Parts: sequence; structure tokens; C-alpha cells
Amino acid sequence: MRVALFTDTFLPKVDGITTVICLLLDHLAERGVETMIFSPYTGGPIERYNQTRVLTSPSLPFPFYPGLYMALPTPRTFRELRAFNPDVIHFIHPSIFGLASYAIVRKRMDYPALVSYHIDYGRIARHYKVGPFNAKFIEPTIEFLTRWIMNQADYNLAPSRLIQQRIREIGVTAEVGLWKRGVDAEKFHPRHKSAEMRALLSDGYPDDVLLIYVGRISPEKRLHDLKAVLEQVPGTRLALVGDGPERPGLEQLFAGLPVKFMGFMQGEALSQAYASADVFVFPSALESFGLVVVEAMAAGLPVVASRVGGVLDVIDEGRTGYTFAPGDVPGLVEGVRQIALDKTCIPEMGRAARAFAETQTWPAMMDEVIAHYERLSRKPERQV
Repeated sequence: MRVALFTDTFLPKVDGITTVICLLLDHLAERGVETMIFSPYTGGPIERYNQTRVLTSPSLPFPFYPGLYMALPTPRTFRELRAFNPDVIHFIHPSIFGLASYAIVRKRMDYPALVSYHIDYGRIARHYKVGPFNAKFIEPTIEFLTRWIMNQADYNLAPSRLIQQRIREIGVTAEVGLWKRGVDAEKFHPRHKSAEMRALLSDGYPDDVLLIYVGRISPEKRLHDLKAVLEQVPGTRLALVGDGPERPGLEQLFAGLPVKFMGFMQGEALSQAYASADVFVFPSALESFGLVVVEAMAAGLPVVASRVGGVLDVIDEGRTGYTFAPGDVPGLVEGVRQIALDKTCIPEMGRAARAFAETQTWPAMMDEVIAHYERLSRKPERQV
């Protein structure tokens, strides 16, 4: 079987979507599925990933969301697609590049199309300054385009029940299945705990309750809400792992508080960072799934997270963590307080979190996607 994938973000940019794509490509290679991926040029000469050929189109930086690139497909895109002759095409949360490619594929070609939803760009626009454009205009526009593409697709996938419901609320009437997120339970494991890393994360105060956040440092993550936690829950410290446009403002906001900015981390260092903390905090205003939540649970951490994305699919309230409504700062503070003021519950909740994460394997999740590919590839040809 041959599968072509279209995405608006790919390596060398590293984020949750890229992580999922790379894991999918690795798994497809293991299962003997031929793949080719099409994307905008995102700043690096990537011609191949594992066994997948990568074809990029010329691009420009997207002005309102740092790290994203705008591109349109070229005639070469479709020449190469025809030459590859896929059995199915997977459009991974199409925006500018993906939407344009989808429109042309649907009009001129006859390949089954699967669309997967990964990020709510419409709601994210509320958290960014968008120059002459009004976020109230951008959100309905994005919702219109989402309805258009998903209602035409042969099948759609959402990463969580909450997002599945959100997709239906904006008017998608076509079938939407679930593609939940898994975790590498060997990469993220309590055995990676390191005294040296804990000393670094805690800025030399390893006996305090160490809170950790991993992810993009951006407005929609609501990391400023964590200030109240540090001020109201005695003996807590915070390590922020990641980078992004909100970092300079947060450095000013947290001045004088026990906060350590670690910057971008990966590999063994990231595994150690997770495992060396006590509690994972995730106050994000919106999320499609929240892959980092399951990574933290795999590392043996209880989680205090807003009810976004897949959080309600993975947190067992009071057993593996606590949840709160997005923007509910008192709820965030209380969740951390319940764990921090009774340190004996940290290892117990961490063990329960780890046990759940061990059931969320990537191979099982990816095999479900392959099953969708196989089913779609057997569908009768559409009349165009």
C-alpha cells in the first residue's frame, strides 16, 4: 500500500503535530507501507525522513503565528503525486498549503482522502495580535473551511472526544472517528529520574515541590496563571521547558518567583526533566489532545490540567491528577495544593498515572490509522 501525506508543518520544526507525523511515518515503514510527504519548506533541507521521501514547496513565514510557514502547491507537487500514485491521501490538519492541495486533488484526481484534525487555529487566533485582521472574522472563516474540507473527505479523524464534539458543533456532518494519542513508555519512564537534573530544574532547591510544564511558551497556554500557584501554595517551584513568543513577557512576570526557564529540551535531557519533577501542570486555554500530558504520566507524574483536548480522556480525577475549567485559576491552585500539601500522595498518584500510560501505546493507535487507510483504499472510485 502507498500513502501520500500532506501537512502544513514538518521537520525541522518540532511540535506536537510533527512528533505525531514522525511516529506515524516510522510505524508505516515498520508495517511495509510506502509513504511520501508533501509540505511547505520550513527552514531546513529535509529531503527524506526515515524511508519517506519529503517534497517541499517554496514558503514564507506566517506573520501571525511564529514558526508556521505559508505555501501553495506547485505543478511539481502534482506531477510527483501522480508518479507516486497513492492508494490513499492523508491530509494532516490542512491550512493554506493543505487546503489548496486538497482542492486541486479533489477536482482533478480521484484518490480517497482522509483528513485528521490536530489544532484549533480559529480559537488560537483569539490569543494573538492579528494586525488589521479581526480574530472574530478569522475564527468563522477557519470554521467554514474546516466544514468544507471535512464534509467532503472520505473519512475524518479527531484526537479526542472533546475535539470530536467541537468539530460537530461547527457543522461537520460527515463521519468523524477518533485517532487518540499514544506515548513512548520507554522514552518517558520514571527510571530517568536524575538528582542532577532535579537540582538544575529546581535551581538548587531539590526539596521543594517541583512543578513542571513542557511545551510551547505562547499566549494560548495561559502560563501566566501559574503565578498564582507559586504565590498561594507554599514550597512550590516551577520549571518551564520549551520556548516561544511569550517567554520574554513571562520572564518579567515571574521575576523574583521560584521559576526556572529551561528552554527547548529533547532526547535524554527531556526524559530526565519529566521524571525528575513532582507534578505536571498544564493550564492551556485550548488543545486538540495535549500529548505532553500522557508523556508526563508515563514518567510517573500526577497531572493538574485544564479540561482541554484529550485531558478528560486520560485523567482519572483524584487518582492520577486533577482537572479544572480553562481560565479557572482558583481551580488550578486548588489542584496543585491538594497534591503539594500531602507529599505522600505524589508517588501513589504517579504510579497510577504510569500504569494508565502503559496502556496507551503508539503501535496500537497507529495500526488503527492503517486500518482506515486499507478500508478507504478499497472503496469504489468516486465519480468526478
